[in-house]
Amino acid sequence: MSRVIVLGAGVLGASVAYHLVEAGVQVVVVEAGGPAAGTSSATFAMDVTHLKTPRSYFELNRRSAALHATLAERLAGPSWRHPMPAIQWGDGEQGQRAIRERAIRLQSWGHPCRIADPSELRELAPAVDPRSCTAGELVVHDHSAWYDAPLFVRRLLDRAALLGADVLYGQRVTALLRDGDRVVGAETATRRWTADWVVNCTGPDADRIAALAGTGLPMTRIPGLVGESTPVPDARLGAILATPEVDLRPSPGDRICSISWPVDALLPAEGAAEADSGLEERLHAGGQRVIPALREARMAGVRLGIRPVPADGLPLVGVDPRAPGLYSVVTHSGVNLAPELGRLAAEEITTGGESDDLVGYRVTRDTAASVQDESLSVMTSR
Repeated sequence: MSRVIVLGAGVLGASVAYHLVEAGVQVVVVEAGGPAAGTSSATFAMDVTHLKTPRSYFELNRRSAALHATLAERLAGPSWRHPMPAIQWGDGEQGQRAIRERAIRLQSWGHPCRIADPSELRELAPAVDPRSCTAGELVVHDHSAWYDAPLFVRRLLDRAALLGADVLYGQRVTALLRDGDRVVGAETATRRWTADWVVNCTGPDADRIAALAGTGLPMTRIPGLVGESTPVPDARLGAILATPEVDLRPSPGDRICSISWPVDALLPAEGAAEADSGLEERLHAGGQRVIPALREARMAGVRLGIRPVPADGLPLVGVDPRAPGLYSVVTHSGVNLAPELGRLAAEEITTGGESDDLVGYRVTRDTAASVQDESLSVMTSR
């Protein structure tokens, strides 16, 4: 039986570990904090397939979103996946045209979305103030979903542990072990482990881990605020909302989760230790303008997440020839992509082959070209 060390217990690390254990591999998960303690707990966590380009990347996201549903059925118990429509609208002529053109392209790719009249808001999302939508039309993605990312991580890691994986928290890796050129293990201040493979799923810390092996990863870090309200039982929000000012979705316990690209644009480039209170208030105020019931609530908490973003917006997966034995999996939109990237990575590690589905995402590719992922273009354009 082969032995693999998975660094990171976020959505990617949990998925890789789960698929490896299911394949009969002996797995040790080493995490600096706790389960989903990093970016995985500070994310809006929805099906973002509709924002992905080019076509091949869209298809990867679509397969992964479908695998979320399959895994939720396979792992009996509370589901982290919550199906509901996603509704978009733009501001101004240019914003509305961009959303319409994207919808037309998505329809040609077989994605189920439709252009609708704003009057449908009353039925799809009764909690929304219709006056908050000044656009002449909506785009509705009827088969979208949002994910409870921390629950997703716990379910996968619990299953992996039940099948024999060791899951260790509070262990920050300080060095990688080498046998010649090959990476053969990892160590922290107090422990060390050896293995056939080390898998780097450490999110924003992934380039530091790569540097320990004498290599690098072409990635940056983009900060983002994720807010959650106190319970709002009267907010019957039956859809995920993507508005010009703020995105909103339900959250466990009758709460509302929110993010805002305009607010994120005001954060320091690498992110501060905590969110500025003025930005927290602005995020909540944006939600209140869309959902009046939020005026009776307050912001229960805001998490500052640091998104690990490859230079061209596409995932970084695989092995750098300068550090054999170290397999990296780095991406933003990690919650949506975790099921499929975890499955493909585990397959490559256990078989020694190379998946055709990962050809365009190798860590050694040239990322000097312009950004290819449309969702990253939206994120950085603010």
